[in-house]
Amino acid sequence: MRITSLLIALLACLFCASVATASDKVFFKGIQGKWSGPGEIVAGKFKGTKFVCTFGGATPDSKTSMDVDGSCRVGVFTQPMNAKITKTAGHYVGMFLDGAKGEGMDVVGGRYTQSRLVVNIKRKDLNGVMVANLSDPNQLRVTISVKHEGKLVPVIGMALTRQPGSVITGSVK
Repeated sequence: MRITSLLIALLACLFCASVATASDKVFFKGIQGKWSGPGEIVAGKFKGTKFVCTFGGATPDSKTSMDVDGSCRVGVFTQPMNAKITKTAGHYVGMFLDGAKGEGMDVVGGRYTQSRLVVNIKRKDLNGVMVANLSDPNQLRVTISVKHEGKLVPVIGMALTRQPGSVITGSVK
């Protein structure tokens, strides 16, 4: 798998967490602001590759959804990243970059409990999950795992920090 595909999957992880709450709508609101941090590919052909990502997160309208936009850098190479994820009819849908029909991935489901979001991701014959955990309101740990021989194998790990002064406050309806 190319580094680009792995970084696309990483984007799914980056902004799917916020403060510990019982509401995924509040959870998505918590991604608002600017985040950055290091990551590493921990398995596969590019094992040991380190990268740094910077993202801005937003929640459009009053929907249970999020938009993220930014980039990840590996050495001198920068890859633009963006995602849209929405909860519709009780399940999660969305895409990273241009979705699985292009160079990206599709979100095909998931589940949320308190400060943990697990999103199912798919691209052609690649299936996996992104797990986002928040250790505190300003620290986000993300793991991307893919199915290999019937088991989920961690492929990407990342730790993001909310940038000072980037928290957007307000009420959630």
